[in-house]
Amino acid sequence: MRVSFNALSESIIGQLGEFSSAQVRLQRQASSGQRISSADEDPLAAQRLLDSRAESDQLAQFAKNVSTQRDLSTASQGSIHSLQKIADRAAEIATRSVGVNGQQDLAQYATEVNQLIEQTLNNSNAKLGDSYLFGGTNTRQVPFTATRNGAGDITGVTYQGNASDSAVDITQGESLSVRVPGSNSTGSGTTGLLADSRSGADLFAHLISLRDHLRAGNVTAINSADSGSLIADGNHLIDQLGQNAVTIARLDMASSSNSSRSQMLDQLKASVNGVDLAQTLTNLTRTQTAYQVALQSGAKLLNLSLLNYLQ
Repeated sequence: MRVSFNALSESIIGQLGEFSSAQVRLQRQASSGQRISSADEDPLAAQRLLDSRAESDQLAQFAKNVSTQRDLSTASQGSIHSLQKIADRAAEIATRSVGVNGQQDLAQYATEVNQLIEQTLNNSNAKLGDSYLFGGTNTRQVPFTATRNGAGDITGVTYQGNASDSAVDITQGESLSVRVPGSNSTGSGTTGLLADSRSGADLFAHLISLRDHLRAGNVTAINSADSGSLIADGNHLIDQLGQNAVTIARLDMASSSNSSRSQMLDQLKASVNGVDLAQTLTNLTRTQTAYQVALQSGAKLLNLSLLNYLQ
């Protein structure tokens, strides 16, 4: 049976086209390291890749959230520790002042407590970047403002933040809020750092009371009220440090979990879409050789067929 010239040429051109497409595909795989470039090449594998990439994007957001929250927790930890040391020192002064008879010594203690009040204000208005740490969700306004007398001494402190918190997702199915309100008088929600109606903590008020009683020489009031209140404030801040440590531990666990899951997804994507570079380059060389052979053979066949066709 005689094969027509058109049929033979179409067959050769089709074969050359297949070899050419194979070369393009193998070159792309070798350069990108990826097996699939479009969903129609392997729909099931492509869907697995899309799902994995979506989860990878989610994990990247979790990692960003964890990093931000850990920075906030670490910054808060330093300030809370400083406040706890202030409360301890004030309680120590209150205890020692009970055995002091001279007003001059009491006045010196009062001067130190006045300095502790200023330090407390500075620590309670701590910031990380442009964000205040202890204003609840009101992070752009200074949390505590002081009222002063004519001598410049703090006589009262007003809390301008709120008692709210805002949780963010740190891993699949887990959210966490690290912001601590400076004060909470609502009787519910997140415990206030310096003042909380449930525990009776109120560091500013108790420091001011101690200073004023020292100045007045009222050792009885210091012994009956200030000393116990400041010890309680110190214990309250120790509890806050404990909560902070738990928060940091949870963030570290979430970070580790996210990292492990991300590595597993990378391995999954590599197994689904990765290529063996050495094998791919070998296949590319073979395909290029086959293409050249087919091109040369096709040219000969077409020439012979053309001569037969003309005869």
